[in-house]
Amino acid sequence: MPVVHPICCDIDVHQAQLTACLRRVDADGQVTPEVRELATTYDALRTLSTWLTEEQCPVVALESTGVSWRPVYHVLVGTVDVLVGNAQEMRRRPGHKTDKADARWIAELLAHGLMRPSFVPPPPIGALRDLTRTRVALIQARTPAKNRVVTVFEDTNITLTSVVSDLFGRRGRRMLAALLAGERDPKTLAALALEVLRRKQSPLELALTGQFTEHHAWLIQGALELVDRLDRQRTELDQRIGELMAPLTPQMEQRTSIPGVEATAARAILAEIGAEMRHFGSAARLASWAGVCPGHADSAGKRRSGRTRQGHRDLRRVLVPCAWAARQTPTFLGHTFQRLEGRLGGKKAAMVVAHKILVIGYHLLLEGTCDEEERYDRLQSRQEERQQKRAVKALERLGYRVTLDRLA
Repeated sequence: MPVVHPICCDIDVHQAQLTACLRRVDADGQVTPEVRELATTYDALRTLSTWLTEEQCPVVALESTGVSWRPVYHVLVGTVDVLVGNAQEMRRRPGHKTDKADARWIAELLAHGLMRPSFVPPPPIGALRDLTRTRVALIQARTPAKNRVVTVFEDTNITLTSVVSDLFGRRGRRMLAALLAGERDPKTLAALALEVLRRKQSPLELALTGQFTEHHAWLIQGALELVDRLDRQRTELDQRIGELMAPLTPQMEQRTSIPGVEATAARAILAEIGAEMRHFGSAARLASWAGVCPGHADSAGKRRSGRTRQGHRDLRRVLVPCAWAARQTPTFLGHTFQRLEGRLGGKKAAMVVAHKILVIGYHLLLEGTCDEEERYDRLQSRQEERQQKRAVKALERLGYRVTLDRLA
């Protein structure tokens, strides 16, 4: 097997230490590995960078396990070419496992060009990705805090959630504030209702009758303060994300032109894949990397499984809701979802449409254009023709002679 990199290095990284294996092929074909163990402190990483420079090593491989690879990557990326690979794809044969053996094995893969590098975003996109993921984490932390408020209400026999659709909206918070201030009279609390809730005075009075104590008020006050704090942090994050998204305004317009993709989802997608599509190579590779395409496992002429791989969890979390949103639109994506839903089910149809959204976005960013519904007219006419043939055959099986005459 030909050697692609005569001099290369693999680094097996852990939280407190790393093992580096420098692999060198001499002029006579002799392989000379050199292994060093270092700490992961900044000074030790600078020493590692100096050593690689002195040895004239042009490329380094890292495993993308957890977040331990990131400090090593940030120190070395300006000195050598750093390739970050999927740890599952570079797994060695089972047997005697040590850090040195792992480093030697991955150095062999790198030397012969058998390592497929992962996508590492440039610093601006990386910063945007950190902010969008933090925003998701804040929303996920906000939900349990709101659920705790509902749980406390269950203990007080107050069934306000059965009457008020949004307990944390403007109408619900108005009554919550009065409860926390000490008001316990159901009629007085029901009189605070706004807009359409004013028509539900009697159900509100019944729902607000219970055993609400100062202990319950203290628990709810703490949960609401956490919800408000998280809301303020999310607002600050949105402002910061908007500042970072300013240079990507054309790409945002291209993304939001796709049915089902609104501004928040477009920002998250751009944060995960960036604005430059050439490093993915093709739309098929991007879909495989994201994990929104069917799996492929054939053996002995039989197809074993078509399940999607795990892929990019954060990207799939955005694409699938976009597919469900596109279902409600009278567009090509909406018609595709509805057509497949009856045959495959909603979840599989959502995955198919998520794949199409990602592929469409890939070509829009590559071409620098916005999505236009007219480009799918040819596909829609083909689908209409297939539906027509199926309907005619169904009637002919029932014994009818069918003559088609299109209405004006």
